[in-house]
Amino acid sequence: MHIAVAKEIKNNEYRVAMTAEGVARLTGQGHHVSVEQNAGTGSGISDSDYLNAGAHIAFDRAKLFQQADLIVKVKEPQPEELPLLQAGQTLFTYLHLAALPDLTRQLLDSGVTAIGYETVTAPHGNLPLLHPMSLIAGRMAVQTGASLLEKAHGGQGILLSGAPGAGRGRVVILGAGTVGENTVEIAVGMGAEVVVLNRSARRLEQLEQRYASRITTHLLSEKALHEQTRQADLLIGAVLVPGAKAPQLVSRDMVAAMKPGSVIVDVAIDQGGCIETIRPTSHANPTYIAHDVIHYAVTNIPGAVSRTSTLALTGRTLAFIEQLAAHGTEQACRRNPHLANGVNVHDGILYNRQVAEAHSLKSAPLASWLATPHS
Repeated sequence: MHIAVAKEIKNNEYRVAMTAEGVARLTGQGHHVSVEQNAGTGSGISDSDYLNAGAHIAFDRAKLFQQADLIVKVKEPQPEELPLLQAGQTLFTYLHLAALPDLTRQLLDSGVTAIGYETVTAPHGNLPLLHPMSLIAGRMAVQTGASLLEKAHGGQGILLSGAPGAGRGRVVILGAGTVGENTVEIAVGMGAEVVVLNRSARRLEQLEQRYASRITTHLLSEKALHEQTRQADLLIGAVLVPGAKAPQLVSRDMVAAMKPGSVIVDVAIDQGGCIETIRPTSHANPTYIAHDVIHYAVTNIPGAVSRTSTLALTGRTLAFIEQLAAHGTEQACRRNPHLANGVNVHDGILYNRQVAEAHSLKSAPLASWLATPHS
């Protein structure tokens, strides 16, 4: 199979979808791997590293896409990449289509098979390709928010750990999944006053068993949201409904009632965000102010720590890429139903129900594609 590793062109995205070690594995299995020039430099991987692993270095992006059977990326295709996609190709990357109606329709029109890292599953129901980036984004959310609380960055001038004679900063976390759990870990480690809101009492109980009196937990309710957002110095959105648009939990009125100079970091922005006043931002322009509150909603947070993120991500994706390369997309999905769950779009048909519901589109059951052989 001809596999293309594209250079990421999203704003300040320095990750890459395959390491030199991954190239060596695939070329050793008889596949042809083309890597776009300088695709790995942002993650500390040089073109010579890829060449030594058996890759071909591509200098022409259009030709790279044109010749590929399987295109691997990190982030969703950008507008200038979409015309390069062709029917019959497979695209394997993060998609987050529930928040991107235009991209959903463009992928349907392209005829490609688009497999989203974020909806590939594992035997125990977790999301193995989303997990490492959720972990990193959760950890980064606190250090980012702590920096934004500094006066020079427009914040209140609060140190999360506090100091003798001065109280600690209050971090309010919405959600207790992978992002939320890792946010708690860093916030507690920094000495902040930590409050967690979640719908599952069981998840809150698990966190309380781990952190005891170092955190306060509340079942998610309208009353708790009003009370806790008003008291937050740093509010972190960490809500995930797999594959679906994030539920909007915090209203504009709640944001308006927050302290001037407080900070919102919405890690759920890839799925549309869980704050009414939120909109996507970039690493180049990461923040804006609404109702005197600093909003941070970068859609590729882990891209800022690209070396760590690339190693964490590709350690999980390579096994799935090997399956796609060895068997072809259709057979690989038949053999591995967890990989099949990642299929969002195939040959002009939408197979992800949550994405369809988000955009009022029709979807088909995946079994209708996989039940009988297709060309």
